[in-house]
Amino acid sequence: MLVDYASVGAFFLIAIVFVFGAMLVGKLVRPNKGYEKKLVTYECGEEPVGQAWFNFNPRFYIVALIYIVFDIEIAFIYPVATVFKRWVAQGEGWFAFTEILVFIGILLLGLAYVWLKRDLEWIRTFRQERMGVPNVKAVESPANAKPLDQPAAQEN
Repeated sequence: MLVDYASVGAFFLIAIVFVFGAMLVGKLVRPNKGYEKKLVTYECGEEPVGQAWFNFNPRFYIVALIYIVFDIEIAFIYPVATVFKRWVAQGEGWFAFTEILVFIGILLLGLAYVWLKRDLEWIRTFRQERMGVPNVKAVESPANAKPLDQPAAQEN
């Protein structure tokens, strides 16, 4: 019985030898020229500017989450699509088709909800702007902020 596992062990040993052998050959063959620029943080070939730790805009995360939702949708639909022909031959094709349509419908309802909530807009406008009130410019500090309904004092 242990002999059956010998081929698995042999493949495991060959894999380890191959990985470490390739690393050893690479170390022997490649040039070893170190210089200061190699130690700089790599940012897509550009010179790094500023700190590496900063907050991303939350909209990037929203777009990533929406992508993941639709990517998982494909992962859940693929198994049904692969057996669909067999289900049609068994007379259960309409059931599988209805399952897929209900699943896609639920996701489209969620997408419509997010769309109507305006969460997919890349640049959000203020609610006052949508109602016809012009956009208020950024104020230096909240203590200096003036309410929208009071006129600004004239300075002489």
